[in-house]
Amino acid sequence: MFDRASLTALLAVLDTGSFAHAADVLGLTQSAISQRIKTLEEAAGTTLIRRTRPAEPTEAGQRLRAHAETLALMERQVRSDLGHGTQADITPIRIAGTADTLTSWLLPALPQEPGLFYDLIIDDQDHSDQLLTTGAAAAAITSRARPIPGCDVHDLGVLTYVAFAAPGFVETHFAEGLTPETLTRAPALTYSRKDRLQMAWAPAATGRARLRQPPHYVPSPDGNTAAAIAGLGWAVNPQALITPHFTTGALVNLRPDLTVDTPLFWQVPRQNRAVLGPLTTNLLNAARARQGHG
Repeated sequence: MFDRASLTALLAVLDTGSFAHAADVLGLTQSAISQRIKTLEEAAGTTLIRRTRPAEPTEAGQRLRAHAETLALMERQVRSDLGHGTQADITPIRIAGTADTLTSWLLPALPQEPGLFYDLIIDDQDHSDQLLTTGAAAAAITSRARPIPGCDVHDLGVLTYVAFAAPGFVETHFAEGLTPETLTRAPALTYSRKDRLQMAWAPAATGRARLRQPPHYVPSPDGNTAAAIAGLGWAVNPQALITPHFTTGALVNLRPDLTVDTPLFWQVPRQNRAVLGPLTTNLLNAARARQGHG
């Protein structure tokens, strides 16, 4: 059994990034924080925090962090069920989503509940399930349809992507058409090294299984869009985000007949089912509304 005060110290160090800041937040001395972490590490039999700047959890520390946050969420729910309210409870909750779904789905769906503070982790949908399995997130939007052990899974439908570029970029780089050769030479705009959207779209557009695509890395959908409008490269983004730019003529749909549909799922550990119930409901309603509008 891990001491609750020590777990609180662990969360404070990892949330603030240092022992000194954790001491300020908890109203303790830095030596008291160090002692609590030492007690916790002795109980766990391993190092829990890397003394870096900012402080980071080891793998074991991440597991204990997830354990402490789950306990806080469960206690919050019990207090609510017993009619004691939750206003006094400051409860952080980490949720993994994709940059593409952040502004369109996730942010509008977050319930505004007193004391509940969101820590949103942005990652590719093909990798966000790993954040659940390692305990780095309390729930996640992922492309994995099969339930992660211990989780409920909810179908959010599909997110449709299109490829686009500025008219001048098309004239310069694709004057000979969309071919393996032109796509190999034309700069691509990619969200991160985990992003595989161009690798899915380009082979479908050209019929060649593998293409080398020189990338610019621009780590946001809006940044990719702005870079494409500036003529820096071609990109693949959600259709709903790009359609207005097709209307104004700032961007051109490279292949209107070709889209990439990415299935998305909401995975929630069962122990978080009740406290995240309002968020799950909001997300499912948003998904149904999107599907109803095509």
